[in-house]
Amino acid sequence: MIEKIEELLIEVNGFNTTSKEEIENFRIKYNGKKGVLNDFFEKFKEVPNDQKKEFGQKINTLKQAVAVKLEDLKNASASSIVVEKEDLTKPAFPLDLGSRHPINLVKNRIIEIFKSIGFAVADGPEIEDDWHNFTALNLPEYHPARDMQDTFFIEQNPDILLRTHTSSVQTRYMEENQPPIRILSPGRVFRNEAISSRSHCIFHQIEGLYIDENVSFADLKQTIQFFTTELFGKSKIRMRPSFFPFTEPSAEIDVYWGLNSETDYRITKGTGWLEIMGCGMVDPAVLKNVNIDSEKYSGYAFGMGIERITMLLYQMSDIRMFFENDIRTLEQFKTL
Repeated sequence: MIEKIEELLIEVNGFNTTSKEEIENFRIKYNGKKGVLNDFFEKFKEVPNDQKKEFGQKINTLKQAVAVKLEDLKNASASSIVVEKEDLTKPAFPLDLGSRHPINLVKNRIIEIFKSIGFAVADGPEIEDDWHNFTALNLPEYHPARDMQDTFFIEQNPDILLRTHTSSVQTRYMEENQPPIRILSPGRVFRNEAISSRSHCIFHQIEGLYIDENVSFADLKQTIQFFTTELFGKSKIRMRPSFFPFTEPSAEIDVYWGLNSETDYRITKGTGWLEIMGCGMVDPAVLKNVNIDSEKYSGYAFGMGIERITMLLYQMSDIRMFFENDIRTLEQFKTL
């Protein structure tokens, strides 16, 4: 067996390769569980006593030779790998980055404008009860103004519905907070309307509410004037008398868009004026419903559809484009 070990020593010392597979086979042959070295150690007990010392030394010599050879082979294999130099001037891998939805872009811009003059953001549930969505806002049962907000009801007795405006957030906030109040309430609302290029059963609103002592209609007009100038860069507005059950007096706000292009003629119907929101002084009945002293406090409220504003800013002709998730549409806003 000593002669066999001598032959294996010659084989180990003469073995050379850079193949990872061949190196692994070499390791298994000598160091594996059923490898050469384990086999020799098993046979050690059969060796005559006078040969055990020499036999043991030879096995250890073979074991050390195998260990050294494996280390050399691994180093040689690693150094044989050609490291390609990366061209740092070439374009990076194309990454399909997304962008904010145009509705969110405009919503965030509107919030920024009103935050700059002291408004905070308030949130509320999209599934509402009749009190917060209608009755507390001076829209009692069978009030004809409810017909303007055809509603998705979830339950009846009591009535549970999808909110038709974010004014419900305002009623909840007023119940829990006393003036001064200065909040914005953005969010999705739902109405049972036919879907077309100009209307949808789902849309987004952002409403504002300011209540304090001695708040006047002049304060409301100045706030709207500031907002339209900041958002549109157009400072000319007009206020037309209107009706909302929860405000008195009430008005529609138009901004002068101009007649500089064919698109301007189309979206303003040839007048140059464009309706952007409704507003008014909070009706004292609403304040009483939420336990705010209507003799001491007054306030104003306003609301607008975010889709309508977005369509104006980006000259989009169809409201359905906001909900179809067409990549071709959304990719236009990657740099915004």
